Amino acid sequence: MRARYAKAVAHTWRRGDAADLTSDPLELVRYACLAASSHNTQPWSFELDRDVVLIRPDFSRRCPAVDPDDHHLYASLGCAAENLVVAAQASGRSAEVSYDPASTGVRIALGEDGPSGSPLFEAMFARQCTRTVYDGRALSPSELRALESLPQEEGVSLLLLRSEQQKRAVTDFVLEGNRVQFADPAWAAELRAWIRFDARTAERTGDGLYGPVMGNPDVPPWFGRLVMKMSFSADAQNRTDHRNIDSSGAIAVIHSAGNDPQHWISAGRCYERLALQAAALDLRTAFINQPVEVSHLRAQLAQYLGIGNRRPDLVIRIGHAPLGVRSLRRPPAEVLVAGRPEHVP
Repeated sequence: MRARYAKAVAHTWRRGDAADLTSDPLELVRYACLAASSHNTQPWSFELDRDVVLIRPDFSRRCPAVDPDDHHLYASLGCAAENLVVAAQASGRSAEVSYDPASTGVRIALGEDGPSGSPLFEAMFARQCTRTVYDGRALSPSELRALESLPQEEGVSLLLLRSEQQKRAVTDFVLEGNRVQFADPAWAAELRAWIRFDARTAERTGDGLYGPVMGNPDVPPWFGRLVMKMSFSADAQNRTDHRNIDSSGAIAVIHSAGNDPQHWISAGRCYERLALQAAALDLRTAFINQPVEVSHLRAQLAQYLGIGNRRPDLVIRIGHAPLGVRSLRRPPAEVLVAGRPEHVP
């Protein structure tokens, strides 16, 4: 079974030829789907119309307990949009991104004359949310410069926290977030619904959180649910998160001037850009979003960071570590809702 899962991973994360990107528009969709999404829910659908790609929100995949305002859902759309832009640029095309009010999604207009490549394209196949312990090394000055110099979207900013005092403060927010979330039965049930305890289930769904991706063994679903019922606790998660954050070299906070889907999408684009750049530097990233998922903690985090009324969107730890187990994605045909042109210019 694990051999089958490894084969599915290799197929999902394969690097296609540049020619495929120009001859088959579904290849653009495939690369977009390699992006990060909350709980690996992949809450998107795609509409292709010759030189336009529309990424729509798929509300059937929303997570109302952890994400009641759909912030993470829209940030996930931004992640997919950024991957699509990078893939388009790698094939020599321009990609103009705009917010689509009618669908509250992302409209990407493709042109024939664009960059001849993208420095982040190769990193797309190494980017992952690595939920393991890192090696504790601080980021080098050149690594920090590369991350801090990334272009940001309008209204969105990146803040890198590096001191031990800052890391301890963020750790405190994360641990308190765990205590709040683990006390919510709806949150626990929602998380459990997206866990894929064994490879067979992960392959069948192509989504969700496969056990070994999170450092857990591959076990039958009935056994996984039993163990989770017995050991699922804020204290256990706090021990894990404390160790993981302590081992990280830096913490990134992405924050926005606005609190609406358009800004959330932009924040997602900035995150994906950060994660791709980190992967290009052979750095690992993982979300520690508890402080932005609990509303009163989000306000306290903003106050601690000194960002006024801006919304902290995403919190990410960064560091050095080997690549972890990879998650899967649904095939492009499953997320395509309309149209398949013969050629996207």
